[in-house]
Amino acid sequence: MDYTAIGKKIVQMRKALGFTQKELAKGICTQALISRIEKGDIYPNASTLYEIANKLGVNLNYFLEVGSTPRIDYIEEVEKQLTRLRKGLEYEEMMEIVRVEEKNPLFHTNPSHLQLLHWHKGIYEKEVENQGDKSFKTLIHALNLTGNEKKALSEREMEILLSMGVTKFSLEEYEEALTLYSQVQHRLKTHPHLNDIRIHTKLLYNIARVQTRLGNYEESLQSCNAGIKWCLEHESMYLLGEFHYQIGYIMELQHDLETALQYYKKSNIIFELLEDNKYLPLILKKISKMKELIGTEGPRPT
Repeated sequence: MDYTAIGKKIVQMRKALGFTQKELAKGICTQALISRIEKGDIYPNASTLYEIANKLGVNLNYFLEVGSTPRIDYIEEVEKQLTRLRKGLEYEEMMEIVRVEEKNPLFHTNPSHLQLLHWHKGIYEKEVENQGDKSFKTLIHALNLTGNEKKALSEREMEILLSMGVTKFSLEEYEEALTLYSQVQHRLKTHPHLNDIRIHTKLLYNIARVQTRLGNYEESLQSCNAGIKWCLEHESMYLLGEFHYQIGYIMELQHDLETALQYYKKSNIIFELLEDNKYLPLILKKISKMKELIGTEGPRPT
């Protein structure tokens, strides 16, 4: 094992986040031990490296490849199932897993494991029960299970902040939503490494939605165009259709109907390619409406 490589990664991450060795060591080990680990003099034990990774806001696998134990495998499998159901908007099935695992002692041995359940419970309370305030409280509790002032946000904590912002959006508390999104923005500026690039995509899309509601159309368009650029650069179609729809909607609000029609059509093509039918009826309705309005108003002067 190359101890130096691990030490260099820790140094790089620590400095990027503005932590001193003393701040990184606090609550984990001595500053002297951090110094020796960073120099590659010694190899940290598993628990110490886990705490260091947690404080720096990255997965342990960022530093090294580790063999999974059956216990870790089980937690990871539950997380995969919850993620799949969340993405598929299958909230009842998602919540059923949460209810079952809340009784599982395994999820109460680690705050991070319990956080996973509370995060999804908060999503359910917002999406199904339509209880925004209750959802927000649950999500705050989930975030606080692992969050503290001297620790960089992990990817899951960023996801929870995004969920909190979406909840504030549903409550029409738009400025509060932007404040939450700004915390994720700050984390990405100081520590841009992401295992899941969709976090950046979701951030840009959610900012665009809020700015549209606030009537800040130029800001919203900037976020949408940045999102499209991000998707293309990373060869990802995640939210690509939504970005095009959002631009179409902004153009419609600004009475640029022909441009709106172009973007609605692009959005429709993307969703058809993805075989994602959730939004197709709405988009087709918008396309029909734009064509009708353009036909009534006549062609744009040249």
